[in-house]
Amino acid sequence: MADAPRLRFAPSPTGYLHVGGARAALFNWLVARRTGGEFLLRIEDTDRERNRPELTDNILEAMRWLGLDWDGDVVYQADHLDEHAAGARSLLAAGDAYWCDCTPEDLEARRGKGASGYDGHCRDRAVAEGPTTALRFRAPDDGTTEFDDVIRGSVSFDNATIEDFVLLRSSGLPVFLLSNAMDDAAMGITHVVRGEDHVNGTPKYLLLRDALGLARPDVIAHLPLLVNESRKKLSKRRDSVAVGEFRERGFLPEAMMNHLALLGWGPKDDVEIRPMREIIERFRLGDVNPAPAFFDEKKLEHINAEYVRALSPEAFVDAVEPFLVRPERSLEPIRQLAPVLQQRVRVLPDAEPMVDFLHLDEPVRDQASWDKVMGKDPAVARAMLKSTIDAFAEVEWDADALHACLLRVGEEHGLKLGKAQAPVRVAVTGRSVGPPLFESLEVLGRTATLERLHAALDDLGPAGA
Repeated sequence: MADAPRLRFAPSPTGYLHVGGARAALFNWLVARRTGGEFLLRIEDTDRERNRPELTDNILEAMRWLGLDWDGDVVYQADHLDEHAAGARSLLAAGDAYWCDCTPEDLEARRGKGASGYDGHCRDRAVAEGPTTALRFRAPDDGTTEFDDVIRGSVSFDNATIEDFVLLRSSGLPVFLLSNAMDDAAMGITHVVRGEDHVNGTPKYLLLRDALGLARPDVIAHLPLLVNESRKKLSKRRDSVAVGEFRERGFLPEAMMNHLALLGWGPKDDVEIRPMREIIERFRLGDVNPAPAFFDEKKLEHINAEYVRALSPEAFVDAVEPFLVRPERSLEPIRQLAPVLQQRVRVLPDAEPMVDFLHLDEPVRDQASWDKVMGKDPAVARAMLKSTIDAFAEVEWDADALHACLLRVGEEHGLKLGKAQAPVRVAVTGRSVGPPLFESLEVLGRTATLERLHAALDDLGPAGA
């Protein structure tokens, strides 16, 4: 095995970076970073009809956001198509490939008669190269193609089941499989680590490298399938799969990376939430479980909440600022509340409804909360609000003093603190849940608090109404 492993991530810019692709990139990155090897990035941009530059930009940006840094310059596969085509023609010259003039209609007609895949119709017809011909690889008629998969163990394919696959399309463009195999060899990739969906293509990949005289990679590993809560393969039509979407939903990149690392792998000490430097130290491809891995969004939220709590107050404010409705407002009140907000935020947008009362002239009133707290027993709510206004007019304005004050007012009305503070919270914040009340009141200030208590008392109407 080479002293310095070389691994790669090779996405196709035909869509956004998928969480499955990000997991594959991460596992390659983890091996490279632990072993002192290299993690290379290759954009497989040979699908001219579906590739879009903005999708390449999205992939690069998503990887930067996650912290998946790569070594060296990005390799663009389209820059090497002439070399791939030359490789295909060398196989033709060696008798390992042949021209085929079968049309899609021809193939479909023969499949209707019982053939499956390509039936080798042109193998011995000596078809000449032409504007509509494709170049096919001549797969072995017998024997097996075998490889050791670090995750799945020994894997073997009967060569008789491998069809003569296309190398060059009728347009002259190389197919993905050929470009992929040749680029891996040209880049000196020692570890081919990719998704389970590539397993059936691996024997073709190896046969190509053998025929081209290219050494096989030292390590092959196929990562487990990612499934949703119904244990169905993640689908972009049905599931949230784009990495960028999770960024927009307020997940931290560190939490996303931690969660991706657990999709098929787990540390032997069962400590799942830990710094990336520790994950790098503990990660081994051989410990990856081949069983399908559940992409659990609830678990991701839990992990994210842990990372949010671990942020410094300054880092928390910086992270949450883009998710505030009015980011031009002063962030000082949010900075003061940061330590208590962090205990309640699971994803970054959670913060806005907890703090909007701090900058609004009037709080956004949740009618259900108002009706539940104020409407259940208006007389009690009215009495509590009036007594609280009187008490708050003179009390020292800090969280501890406000807590003791409202506790005393509640006792005067025969109420425990939970019941006593309910009408105050709804009056001041508009909601029945949120960050700790007394810290919130301290930040809001005496004047705004009393104004809102008076407004709520007026909305309840006169006694006996």
